[in-house]
Amino acid sequence: MKFLKDFFDSKRKHFSEGGRLEKLEPLFEAAETFFFIPGIATQNGPHVRDSLDLKRLMSIVIVALMPPLFFGIYNTGYQSNLASGLPLSFFTVFVKGLWIVMPVIIVSYSVGFFWEIVFASIRKHNISEGFLVTGLLFPLTLPPTIPLWQVAVGISFGVIFGKEIFGGTGRNFLNPALTGRAFLFFAYPGNMSGEKVWTFVSGVKTSAADAFSGATPLAVSAVQGSFDLIETSLVKAGFTFSKLFYGTYPGSIGETSTLMCLVGAFILIFTGIASYRIMLGGVLGVLAVAYPGYLFNLFSGSSSVPMLAMHPSYHLVMGGFALGIVYMATDPVSAPGMNSAKWIYGFAIGVLAVLIRVFNPAFPEGVMLSILFMNLFAPLLDHYEIKARLRKRVPNV
Repeated sequence: MKFLKDFFDSKRKHFSEGGRLEKLEPLFEAAETFFFIPGIATQNGPHVRDSLDLKRLMSIVIVALMPPLFFGIYNTGYQSNLASGLPLSFFTVFVKGLWIVMPVIIVSYSVGFFWEIVFASIRKHNISEGFLVTGLLFPLTLPPTIPLWQVAVGISFGVIFGKEIFGGTGRNFLNPALTGRAFLFFAYPGNMSGEKVWTFVSGVKTSAADAFSGATPLAVSAVQGSFDLIETSLVKAGFTFSKLFYGTYPGSIGETSTLMCLVGAFILIFTGIASYRIMLGGVLGVLAVAYPGYLFNLFSGSSSVPMLAMHPSYHLVMGGFALGIVYMATDPVSAPGMNSAKWIYGFAIGVLAVLIRVFNPAFPEGVMLSILFMNLFAPLLDHYEIKARLRKRVPNV
């Protein structure tokens, strides 16, 4: 790597203050720190010494995103070949998945980093490593058939209006990846919902039975009129509980597999990057709302709200709940920082997700909106917990 080090050392003068490429210094610094740990050390104390800087933190999150990413690539290729009548061998399926998913990721990173460079150059600060996570997390929330120009528009909206307009990384109160995803959902709903947009078919006409949307399991439950038919209807549609848990059905690239999200959750919790309080609070919130309705319908035998008659465990494995509660609700910038506030924040996300699913038939997937809504209240939750702790202090005598 010595030749790379010598190369960066020889070119640094052109990007330093007074150099002819001074305005592109953030881009040069980002490229250098991609290969090498920054060599600039703090000279004067006092300062906090910690081995975990932003670059290392984001690198761990990227590692935790690998299980849903790799499974998403495989599942995208599998569903595509299945709908197209092509071979289903692992290698063939994985290569097909790469061919479909990688352009989405490349566009997300390319356009997103363009805006990062623009704002870093204007504000004269370094490019934040935070976009390494946003640029990968955003494609995982999208269907594999989304047009690439919409990927560019969505990530642009997420970076500019979800983060940079508020001052950049660390100052945004909304999750940038979810902000971009929400914009695409409301601006271009035809490409973000429906039955045939989730499976990439290679030159073969597919029937409605060959391609289901990620929300279809929820939709199947929502249209049933009695308790006895809900789980049966899901099975008839091909959605057994194990299939929903493992994720082998069409959906957004990274949201289908609850198992892979649990693997990522273990990595984030074990390394101390994400809060287990938010994740567990979200699960408790789902159960707190879903179980009373389920028990009531269990004894009454009928329901005017069919989704309440579904077993609560299905809410945890259907749609994007696992991906959202593990990776997006735990965003350290847009989530609360106080421990009690984290419990309330996660619990409220779970409650709102179920309420939106149950009482809004037009929008059966409520995780995205529930997280964005609670992002708005995260500073308020921290504020009131701090006030409560200050009141418990022993007054000065």
